[in-house]
Amino acid sequence: MKKNVNVNEWIAMYREIGLDQAQMQQWHKVFETRHPDGHQGFLEWLGLPPKEIDRIRAASK
Repeated sequence: MKKNVNVNEWIAMYREIGLDQAQMQQWHKVFETRHPDGHQGFLEWLGLPPKEIDRIRAASK
C-alpha cells in the first residue's frame, strides 16, 4: 500500500462521490478556515509544490 495519495487520485475520489469543482473549492475554504495548519500539511502530503500550495491557500481565504 502506498503511503501517500497524489492529488489526481484525491480529485478522482471527490468526483466519484459527486463533488464538482465548486464543492471542492468550498471544502478547501472550510479546511483553511477551521484548520489552516492541517490544510497546509494535507496539501504537502499530496505532494503539491509550494507555489501551488500557496495558490490554493490564498484562494481558500
